[in-house]
Amino acid sequence: MTNYNLAKNYLDEEKTEWKPMRDGAGIGIAELGGEKENVVVLAADTAGSSRAKYFAEKFPARFIQCGVQEQNMVGVSAGLAYQGKVPYAITYAAFLVGRPWEPIRTTIAYPQNHVIFVSSHAGLATGPDGPTHQMTEDISIMRCLPNFTVIAPCDYEQARKAVKAAYDLKGPVYIRNAREKTPVFTTEDSPYEAGKAQVLREGKDITAIGHGYMVYWLLKIAEELKDRISIEVINLHTIKPLDEQAIIESAKKTGRVFTCEDHNVVGGMGSAVAELLSQKYPVPMKLHGVYDIFAESGSVKDLWKKYKLDEEGTKEALLEFLNKSK
Repeated sequence: MTNYNLAKNYLDEEKTEWKPMRDGAGIGIAELGGEKENVVVLAADTAGSSRAKYFAEKFPARFIQCGVQEQNMVGVSAGLAYQGKVPYAITYAAFLVGRPWEPIRTTIAYPQNHVIFVSSHAGLATGPDGPTHQMTEDISIMRCLPNFTVIAPCDYEQARKAVKAAYDLKGPVYIRNAREKTPVFTTEDSPYEAGKAQVLREGKDITAIGHGYMVYWLLKIAEELKDRISIEVINLHTIKPLDEQAIIESAKKTGRVFTCEDHNVVGGMGSAVAELLSQKYPVPMKLHGVYDIFAESGSVKDLWKKYKLDEEGTKEALLEFLNKSK
């Protein structure tokens, strides 16, 4: 396994701490605010649940509560960027990038304004709030915008690092975080670099690529099946720009690629990998995720199980692909 300073005993769920990515992102932005005086945070009436509150409590003079006016929040963010500020716009994924997509396209992406969009409540991990809040199309609609960087951290610690790293990137950035507590398997000392995929476990029989909490399932599945098959696990935390070299090198080594994500399989991370490999190194592929549907309301664990986005469902999909691709 490549040395990424993963948490001790991280494969033991009983010994693994579970914390929301949104908490890591909120704390990271508050920490960054103490270092960079030009950071401004904007919220859309969800400062508490999206965790913008951590910054607001420390730096009220640099916090703007826009209310339920996401389109206006984007316009204010663009104006701040033109004045040399680094705005962090924060709210639920469905409302952050879904509702104001056209203003984002026109006032942020087109002029390449350096605005960081930090979402919470993305994917089925939003749970009981239902399909209006379970944003499973955000990666698709953001990666199609020119000039955008799209990041989906794997856990609390990586979310904390990602929001800080975004400050030094050029142009607009979208960072995707979940509401639910998910396993924390990286540490404060784990390295992070935007744009660089992480080969967390080396293998030779199949490449398994994920983002968000799904990476943890892949690591556990790889360990459980290690006597039957050698699985290379990649944390593709940066979905745009893709780390083409890392993906192609792994595909050349294993000859098969399995992707999984808490996102629609149409236009998501798996689609991005397929677009790359179909043109530069075609191999058999399986895209696992939300299969082009709106899900229903329910507890997060029940939804993961029903839509096969838990560990068992992901393992089932991977093994089925392996049997078909022999």
